[in-house]
Amino acid sequence: MEHSRMIQACLTLFIVAASTYGAHLQASPALKLDQALLTFENKLMDEVQVFYTSDYCYKCLFQPLVTVKPNSNASAVMSTKFTLTFRIESDPRNDSLCRWSQKYGEAGHFSVWIQMSEATSNPTCTHAVDKTPNNAYQPLLVAALLLALIALLYVMAPFIYRRRCTSNLLKTLCCRRPQYSLDNRGGPASEAENNPTKAKPKRLRSLDTFRGFALTVMVFVNYGGGGYWFFQHAPWNGLTVADLVMPWFVFIIGTSVVLAFRSLKKRAVSRLQLLRKISWRTIVLLMLGFCFLNYSPRDGPLSWSWMRIPGVLQRLGFTYFILSLLQSLWGQTEIPQTAPHRWSPVQDVVLYWPQWLVIVVLETLWLCITFLMPVPNCPTGYLGAGGIGDDGLYPNCTGGAAGYIDRWMFGDNMYRYPTCKELYQTTQPFDPEGLLGTINSVVIGFLGMQAGKIIVFYKEWNFHILCRFLAWAVFLGISAAILTKCTRDGGFIPVNKNLWSLSYVACMGCFSFLLLGVMFFVIDVKDWWAGQPFVYPGMNSIFVYVGHSLLGFYFPFNWEMRFQDSHWEWLFQSLWGTALWVLISYLLFRKSFFLKI
Repeated sequence: MEHSRMIQACLTLFIVAASTYGAHLQASPALKLDQALLTFENKLMDEVQVFYTSDYCYKCLFQPLVTVKPNSNASAVMSTKFTLTFRIESDPRNDSLCRWSQKYGEAGHFSVWIQMSEATSNPTCTHAVDKTPNNAYQPLLVAALLLALIALLYVMAPFIYRRRCTSNLLKTLCCRRPQYSLDNRGGPASEAENNPTKAKPKRLRSLDTFRGFALTVMVFVNYGGGGYWFFQHAPWNGLTVADLVMPWFVFIIGTSVVLAFRSLKKRAVSRLQLLRKISWRTIVLLMLGFCFLNYSPRDGPLSWSWMRIPGVLQRLGFTYFILSLLQSLWGQTEIPQTAPHRWSPVQDVVLYWPQWLVIVVLETLWLCITFLMPVPNCPTGYLGAGGIGDDGLYPNCTGGAAGYIDRWMFGDNMYRYPTCKELYQTTQPFDPEGLLGTINSVVIGFLGMQAGKIIVFYKEWNFHILCRFLAWAVFLGISAAILTKCTRDGGFIPVNKNLWSLSYVACMGCFSFLLLGVMFFVIDVKDWWAGQPFVYPGMNSIFVYVGHSLLGFYFPFNWEMRFQDSHWEWLFQSLWGTALWVLISYLLFRKSFFLKI
């Protein structure tokens, strides 16, 4: 009898503990990346409602969060990406009890006590930290230190190796075996050494390095960027790391077009052959974008009902086609290779005035359509995201004229998850690679063509090349500052990657000239760095881009993560997948395999 009572008591305790634990789990849901738990404790006699909005969301309406009954509590999972503004109102009287703005820490538990103040007899909101948030940036700091250490060891390795080879014995064992340099293993340099009479022009290593650096960042971003919001595209206006990559590629395309066409001209390639080559490369890029990168194998057979017509490779292909036409039709004028005179700073612009005229017409077209074209039920010249932004006045005006044109042209065959969908709660489809933005893609590619012309014009004067790069960077940077008024949302034309706005083009042109100038100085002028490891993916960019897009969902580039509440595994997976593609491009370089179109 006593034993049965003990068993019954144990079962009762177990049931109570299990129910308490279950209630605790229900009150404290599992948190994921960039999330925190807020618990609102209402000690008032009235029911209160909690509203919130993100400070990154431009003029967004407050959204209802939870309703807390008298002498009760309610919890909500909140995003920790941006600063949030909260407002608590009394339900019967709709009085604003308190309001505050705060950026909460990841995986933290916080309490907000809503109670009467003994001193003022007014409602107050008191904050408390129930669980200390994690240091979300610790994995990124550790990864940065490890990468810096690897880079340092890579730089110091040749010096350590030479110090160990000082003795005759080690020289005999280590230093007199056949040496294989990465620069002449089956590449152009070895061919020039074996056949001195057939010397090839020196390749611009800084351009390959710039391309490889942009591609490496793109792979890292596409593989998740460690789950950090600043490695993802901005919700609407503003810039993140992910927003820098695409314009760099377009800029490099423009520079490569000038250098490649100059080489083809020296080989006496006819204009008809040029047009055939341009058309074939454009068709291949468009087909790659349509057929291979338009969907995931997990989606099943490709269906026209949901196929996306615009895309990254489609835009790159069209931009390449326009830039190549400009160069083939009006870019064959040879710049005199003479010492610079006082009128030469504008010579590389004046000699190509037909190209500049086309670009001015295109940009004027973009400005007129963007700011003068009437859009049904939307204000003329609207550049916002719509949804709950701009005080909720234009919910169906996402992208203004750019979005309206794409929806009219493509219907539902567009990108269904624009970056503004989550934050602005938009319902209209919007494609960041739409038609109107392609005009400004051509413009930034033309800025890259201007960089190529500078390199050709000042071929023997590196100082003048760097000065010209700096001058263009300053001019474009000042233009971007004027257009944006040095603000994210309050300028004449905000920086916006989704729209490829004029200020975005100017800002990215500034960054491109600066980065290419720095790499040109360090790599091609001073020869302090050979561009490793970025030069390898830069010389096989099509292979790496297509490969990482098609195989990104498969092992060993991707696996099911076990730790969803931390950046550690996600960052490791992103860095691992990126490093694998850099390694693959290095092995292909050693085998002299370069995928060309």
